[in-house]
Amino acid sequence: MSNRPLILLDVDGVLNPFTRPGKAWQAHKCACRGATYNLFLNPEHGPQLLALAEKTGADLVWATTWEHDANQAIGPLIGLPELPVIEVTADDVEPPGACFKTPAVATFVNRRPFVWFDDDLGRADRLWLKDHPNVGAFQLIHTGRRHGLTDKHLAQAADWLAGHTGEVASGG
Repeated sequence: MSNRPLILLDVDGVLNPFTRPGKAWQAHKCACRGATYNLFLNPEHGPQLLALAEKTGADLVWATTWEHDANQAIGPLIGLPELPVIEVTADDVEPPGACFKTPAVATFVNRRPFVWFDDDLGRADRLWLKDHPNVGAFQLIHTGRRHGLTDKHLAQAADWLAGHTGEVASGG
């Protein structure tokens, strides 16, 4: 079992903000589960995320409702290789007040430290994860769905991961 930390990536609201925040974001039409969506993606995000993973010894993982479609539709447009996928749309029971993806993430992480970039996480998710026996150290990084992933979020992840490289820990 690897004990490398994880960087969990959502798509909508993180890599694809709900409004175009600047010129760096390019318009794309992407398919997911047979439907086509209009997205704004920043091609700088792929290299930035790869650099973050390399610098911190972390593994990048999709944690998005795009699931496996993220590897075909999103990754190539921003320069990411095929990544592992957390299947988040399973019939898991949604914790009260928490995001429906949270149980699948808890199952996947297997006590590895992780940062999770998402626009739909809050106190209920933090508390649920903190009390889950399969979850160790983690940092939830909330991105504003209108602005998506920023340099500030990447720096926050780098700082947190610097203190959690290669450990299997507890807490939250």
